[in-house]
Amino acid sequence: MLHFMRRGSRAFASKLALSVVALSTALASPVLAAGKTITAVMHSDLRIIDPIFTTAYITRDHGYMVYDTLVAPDSSFKIQPQMADWKISDDKLTYTFTLRDGLKWHDGAPVTAEDCVASLKRWAAVDGMGQKLMDFTASIEATDAKTITLKLKEPYGLVLDSIGKPSSRVAFMMPKRLAETPPDKQIPEQIGSGPFKFVASEFQPGVKAVYVKNTDYVPRKEPASWTSGGKVAKVDRVEWITMPDSQTAVNALQSGDIDFMENLPYDMLPVLEANKDITIEVSNKFGFQTLGRMNFLYPPFDNVKVRRAAFLAMNQKDVLDALVGNAKYQKICGAFFVCDTPFATDVGADTLIKGNGMAEAKKALAESGYDGTPVVIMAPGDVTTLKAQPIVAAQLLREAGFKVDLQATDWQTVVSRRASQKSPKEGGWNMFFTNWVAADVSNPIANLSIGGQGKKGGWFGWAEDPKIEQLKDAFVRAPSVDEQKKIAADIQKEAYEQVIYIPLGQYLLPSGWRKSLTGVLDGPATPLFWNVDKSE
Repeated sequence: MLHFMRRGSRAFASKLALSVVALSTALASPVLAAGKTITAVMHSDLRIIDPIFTTAYITRDHGYMVYDTLVAPDSSFKIQPQMADWKISDDKLTYTFTLRDGLKWHDGAPVTAEDCVASLKRWAAVDGMGQKLMDFTASIEATDAKTITLKLKEPYGLVLDSIGKPSSRVAFMMPKRLAETPPDKQIPEQIGSGPFKFVASEFQPGVKAVYVKNTDYVPRKEPASWTSGGKVAKVDRVEWITMPDSQTAVNALQSGDIDFMENLPYDMLPVLEANKDITIEVSNKFGFQTLGRMNFLYPPFDNVKVRRAAFLAMNQKDVLDALVGNAKYQKICGAFFVCDTPFATDVGADTLIKGNGMAEAKKALAESGYDGTPVVIMAPGDVTTLKAQPIVAAQLLREAGFKVDLQATDWQTVVSRRASQKSPKEGGWNMFFTNWVAADVSNPIANLSIGGQGKKGGWFGWAEDPKIEQLKDAFVRAPSVDEQKKIAADIQKEAYEQVIYIPLGQYLLPSGWRKSLTGVLDGPATPLFWNVDKSE
């Protein structure tokens, strides 16, 4: 019988009371909601609200509510016009984007090409695909109020895929005055041109975030498909309610106090599946890769021999069994670029996928010069899909001979703290765990955490590896997919040898919503709240 069903009636009553209190607090509003309102419990609390400042998915999801993109992929993986159409010169060196009519910022000002150029530059300064695009870019400028002209130094086949990437740091457009904010500082206000407006006056971090329909938004006429097509807001208001306790959220979903729950706990699925009023689906059919990332700046993981010892101690089965525990939703996979893709390979992953590296880990650690420096691991307890990894990793590292300082925290603190380059003694860190949707790691250019730029534009952990950067350049210039496959395998081999990060397996994540909701979209970056309607 399920864990939560084994609890006594007093504990259950306490949980139910907590649900009522949480809901009454979260749903209390200074302004009564008018029209149709969707209440949703997302995978995480929303605190950072600048979608270029962080790669956190909750902030990406916020970005899709407020902002729009120049282009976007449909369900056939084809890039489609969104805010702009485009033309490509015969020599493949000039891309001309033309903004469509009717685009306005939420403050009423018209969207201009200057706004979009500034937005692209801010995004490209910190995104892996954007950085690589800029390496090939000679200039990008607004040639008139509606025209953006991008000129390349040499042909580059990933221009549209980069600007239209659906996840991680998305190339969201914002007014120039906001886009000129340095990317390491957060923008001061949330003004986009997307289908919903952010209600700053009702934003309560740790409690709720509120969005209302942008009545001035002019959707495209094409049907909604992934992040492309007509973004039609069919409800008047969307409220994201914070409920860190998954049982409380499940109770609220079953009672109808909330409409949507992004992450359903695996152990509660049988009960939810028996409820005829709830739809359960995996919206992101491509799944997630979970991973561990080390800090290359400070001991002990500034030493590759110590990193290798930690890598050898890990095994995917232990992590996935603790994280998921359901064979239907988990997959052992040693491929940095995701299994069942053109660039999938097991090169370098032997001990990780077989789980037989502990003896070798102990030997490697003993020979590494490790001096007993504690490994500070950030362990968020408020996100279902991030609780297990730090605990399992800490246990495996201790078994290998490491000293471990497992620090309990919440995910939004991890999101903020992982950007700090201070030493662990000064509030920094040695290791954290996160998840990428498959779209964000499916090739060497999209995969932000495989980069080797170090402190200059590198992802948290700041791995420095010139060889990987050289191989990535070779990858984008490769004349064929077969050649790209060989280079991707070389990148994976180097990444495992240097322990750029540790892929810990793949999983699928079911979401649940009341059957009063219709039109819920699937895709590589979900949930999306346009196209969703609610019956009374």
